[in-house]
Amino acid sequence: MKITKAKLILAGTIVLGLTQAEAQKKTHGIDITLMDMDVKPSQDFFKFVNGTWLKKTEIPADRTRWGSFDELRKNTDNDVLAILEEAAKSDKYKSDTDQGKAINLYKSIMDTVARNKAGINPIKPYLAKIDAVKNVSDLQKLMIEMAPYGGIGFFGVGVGADAKDSNRNVLNLGPGPLGLPDKDYYVSDDADSKDKREKYKAHVARMLQFLGTKPEKAKQEAESILAFETSMSKPRLDRVERRDRRKTYNPKAISELSTLTPSIKWNEYLSGLGITGVDTVIVSQPKYMEALQTIFKENKVEDWKNYMRWTLLNGAAGDLTTEIEKANWEFYSKTLNGALKQRPRNENALQDVNGAIGEALGKLYVEKMFPVEAKKKAENMISNIIKAYGIRIKNLTWMDEKTKESAIEKLDRIRIKIGYPDTWKDYSALAIKSPAEGGTAFENGMNIAQWNFKKNIDDLKKPVDKDEWFMSPQTVNAYYNPSYNEIVFPAAILQPPFYDYKADEAVNYGGIGAVIGHEISHGFDDSGARYNADGNLVNWWTEEDLKKFTELGSALAEQYSALEPLPGIHVDGKFTLGENIGDLGGINAAYDGLQLYLKENGNPGLIDGYTPEQRLFISWATIWRGKMRDEAIKNQVKTDPHSPGMYRGYVPLLNLETFHQAFGIKPGDGMYLAPEKRVKIW
Repeated sequence: MKITKAKLILAGTIVLGLTQAEAQKKTHGIDITLMDMDVKPSQDFFKFVNGTWLKKTEIPADRTRWGSFDELRKNTDNDVLAILEEAAKSDKYKSDTDQGKAINLYKSIMDTVARNKAGINPIKPYLAKIDAVKNVSDLQKLMIEMAPYGGIGFFGVGVGADAKDSNRNVLNLGPGPLGLPDKDYYVSDDADSKDKREKYKAHVARMLQFLGTKPEKAKQEAESILAFETSMSKPRLDRVERRDRRKTYNPKAISELSTLTPSIKWNEYLSGLGITGVDTVIVSQPKYMEALQTIFKENKVEDWKNYMRWTLLNGAAGDLTTEIEKANWEFYSKTLNGALKQRPRNENALQDVNGAIGEALGKLYVEKMFPVEAKKKAENMISNIIKAYGIRIKNLTWMDEKTKESAIEKLDRIRIKIGYPDTWKDYSALAIKSPAEGGTAFENGMNIAQWNFKKNIDDLKKPVDKDEWFMSPQTVNAYYNPSYNEIVFPAAILQPPFYDYKADEAVNYGGIGAVIGHEISHGFDDSGARYNADGNLVNWWTEEDLKKFTELGSALAEQYSALEPLPGIHVDGKFTLGENIGDLGGINAAYDGLQLYLKENGNPGLIDGYTPEQRLFISWATIWRGKMRDEAIKNQVKTDPHSPGMYRGYVPLLNLETFHQAFGIKPGDGMYLAPEKRVKIW
């Protein structure tokens, strides 16, 4: 996963047989009982590795997908919930401690009695403010007032590292939220998008009735909201364009902002937010801001109000009544992604705590679950894979020496973060009350939003803090941040099947080793490669090498665009290119890292009848085992820059000569890809 820090505050299964976690308890490394020995690895590698698992496993009713990542996340959530609920029973953590605040937030979200009793009362004051808007001047005042609480739509500002000077914080301006998850849902003529638009209108109409709106009027307002959001979606960059930081980095003087959207008095707006002394703002989508001016000039105030009411209700739905919460789930989880039932309430509450004040809860998790030895072992593996990556760069035949020097410099200067922050976030100024103290989920959520906003705006006066983390320790994931030129591995991902200190190293290199290589590769994918060793958006490529790199990326994109997970539904190779480069570079680097390890520590020979090289590739396909519901696949190809997991498990391998050699793959085999069609980038 790659994270680009803009920090914009935008107003916006049942498993038959053994689960992966149970199998890992019995088998350290590869559980061959989950493989299908009737399938030849040279014909269908994914089924060879995962066939029995695929036959025996059903997606849980409350999930839209299920696989190795999901199993580990479920098990980690169970661990964290047990820790959280145990802590909540003790008197050790008071409300002024970070851990106490995490406990209080969890309790307030779980207090459904209070939430149901309050109804929509928490948002009534804000609905009244929306209703009082008569013109664009009133609208501006309301946007200023609501900005610290997440905004009320249209646009939002936030502070983050300057893409061209990563040690300096700058002010960013970007589009506000829409109710559908991507532009395609509004403008595409494909059957799925049309179907989802109609169902979205019905959902909005249903939700508006919770505000007391009569059914017929709610239908009319829903029609208006869809049309209004469509007009706001059309001028936005598409999903591929948004990945190109060069297109979203548009410094504008305040006077230029006044040319783009003169209806907003920008100096007055910024000073109202407590922002002074700013002469330049980074505008992510100028064409959108121009189109917003047309919307303001049309002065269709009732359309503005409908959009703001819906934005407010949609954003608050999870903190209001259980009936409203369920209605929201029925569209966003059931209709859009195919879920069959809601997840347990405590799991949803945990996700809210993780997302809002994850490090406060992370302190409890690290105390119980993350030994110091795990961090040290991970550091050793990262060092080996970085070394292997450097050797790969030096041996590239398509890149000249000048570009190689810059690439090696960037590689050598990658920052590494493992487990948890050296310095935790300071939550001392944040007030989170328990239900016993009068705290509610809605009020605590508003306090968190206000705290985040103030902290973010205060960053404008400070240099960039590159020690900050953007994932909590209990998150099963990893990321690369191009502005910081850093790779980050939270504690929770350093567990089986990704990492098991009792397993042979081939399995670990195929798991966490390839994840490490994947994150390193993000520094050299089609987006990350635009940043230099300092994390600045500066071209360090020779013209000829950049041309070759672009051609190689296009060839890889074509491979993935040919994939059709459902009839008529194709993977978008351009949209997923960064993650696909990450997978290809990651498994290559993991293979070479394993060779360095074996050279130094000796080859253990066959284990379970497989060589270390074969076990590495089997391990890789194991971590990507999974199933998805059809609706989830449709949504993923529109909104997620990652390819579906079943493709990640074998498509990168088709490009590797080492994979062909390991399993004796030859022309005519299902897994064979002719050498001239294989893509080698890193």
